[in-house]
Amino acid sequence: MVEITTDVLVIGTGPAGSASAALLSSYGIKNVVINRYHWLATTPRAHITNQRTMEVLRDLGRDVEDEAYLFATGQDLMGENVFCESLAGEEIGRMNSWGTHPLSKAEHQMSSPTFMNDLPQTFMEPLLFKTACSRGTQARMSTEYKSHVQDADGVTTTCLDRLTGQEVTIRSKYLIGADGGNSLVAENENLLIAGKMGVGGSMNILFKADLSKYVVHRPSVLYWVMQPGANVGGIGMGLVRMIRPWNEWLIVWGYDINEPAPVVDAAMATEVARQLVGDPELEIELLSANTWTVNDAYAEQLSRGCVFIMGDAAHRHPPSNGLGSNTSIQDAFNLCWKIASVLKGQAGAALLDSYDAERAPIAKQIVTRANQSIGEFGPIFEALGMTGGNDIDNIKANMDARCGSDPQAEAQRAALNAAIAFKKYEFDAHGVEMNQRYTSGAVVTSGQPEPAFTQDKELHYHPTTWPGARIPHSWLFDSAGHKVSTLDLTGHGRFTLLTGLGGEAWCDAAIAVGAALGIHIDCHVIGPRQTYMDHTGDWARAREIGDAGCILVRPDHHVAWRADTISDAPEAALSRVLKAILAV
Repeated sequence: MVEITTDVLVIGTGPAGSASAALLSSYGIKNVVINRYHWLATTPRAHITNQRTMEVLRDLGRDVEDEAYLFATGQDLMGENVFCESLAGEEIGRMNSWGTHPLSKAEHQMSSPTFMNDLPQTFMEPLLFKTACSRGTQARMSTEYKSHVQDADGVTTTCLDRLTGQEVTIRSKYLIGADGGNSLVAENENLLIAGKMGVGGSMNILFKADLSKYVVHRPSVLYWVMQPGANVGGIGMGLVRMIRPWNEWLIVWGYDINEPAPVVDAAMATEVARQLVGDPELEIELLSANTWTVNDAYAEQLSRGCVFIMGDAAHRHPPSNGLGSNTSIQDAFNLCWKIASVLKGQAGAALLDSYDAERAPIAKQIVTRANQSIGEFGPIFEALGMTGGNDIDNIKANMDARCGSDPQAEAQRAALNAAIAFKKYEFDAHGVEMNQRYTSGAVVTSGQPEPAFTQDKELHYHPTTWPGARIPHSWLFDSAGHKVSTLDLTGHGRFTLLTGLGGEAWCDAAIAVGAALGIHIDCHVIGPRQTYMDHTGDWARAREIGDAGCILVRPDHHVAWRADTISDAPEAALSRVLKAILAV
């Protein structure tokens, strides 16, 4: 029996687990991460990488952010979702996606210093894992989690070394279960999962083929193929997903969940690829194939005692909206600074309760949204006349009818255009990605009401400094005229206080309170002739407080508290707030 001791044990090296390890090591916390397999993701799976996730990578270091961009497909090539009868066949319609519409692009650029991109999991995982290990994480591959037991002082976890067959015991103060959609950590801890697993069946076919002649003039990440005569339900909607432009692809193809999962061999994969591409002579290089199930389930409780779950262990849903790995990495960003604060003696254990309070509602929200997005394909099928049976000739006639000049054809075209445009709730839902606001003991609102959403909160990001919201991005300028984001001034494992001219006493208070509590609080006075200046006035418009007020920002960029103006006793006010947040 091998016995290992560490502060935090992380089960799983996927986006959630590797991000947790990287963040903990960056915060100076000893951690061990294990993986039951010999290496990381071998299939691209998750790929859409939104701005909030890129902000987490930016917080880990500009080198981490830059390496992500180096291997990612840029936002310009994520392009327009294309709906077609096949890649070689007739195009049915398209929509601007992922912030490429001019209005959406402007909102993206105003919302963050980062850029949305397409970074397959086969690139994201190694980047996070390398960052973790290079900063101190101890990693054990081919080590399988079996069980754990909590006691008053921590967790004892039993693992299996799959190379030797020996039992491995790991003793830790905290355990993070980032062990996927069939989480054994969640099961052993009896954390209740609401919803249903296995509501649909799907298969992935990963292959190489040069399809540039069909797509280079209309770059996109997703090509939705809608044709009669598919194997499931009499109608077809296969997905041809770009992995690397334009010679590596992933086909997503459904199967009847009530039947045994099909065996996807080279012959079947080639047949499906030829059908969706529309080239009967197409030859592919099959890289891999696997089946998976569509889930509609989320954890109602994300922690118990010293054990936490995150990622797919906590939220199990289809890839709609590209929310999977993004939410997983953001789970880690929420939890790890809190664990670090407790382990360093800077916070009480009650701070950790805020992880469940803040992230469990997000788990429910994104599972609901992802499954709802699947249903929102229905109006497209209806507009094309692809519902109501498996009569291929009838379906083809219904689809052809939209090309007529009669009033019925005009109405059909209008319905189709509206149905495709409505898919912005899946493919351009900036608000779903960026509008997360927390309510917990780790946020002090001082009775300030939450500002109302003035636009659709799923489609549009609403910046606010209301406590619980992410600090708005504004470009500031240093003395040399270089641009610095407000997000760059915050995070990095520390609390930050932002104020303006007349609020200097807040910085004095931050020094005194930080010394008393044993924490370092960064403080920045923003204004003319200061280290950082607001030449454009964008920060003054975004901050929602006066010059002499202050905004206290948590290590995860979320506002912890704000004051409209200078306090009569700033040190006492800041001390009261931080003690409440840190549960000390």
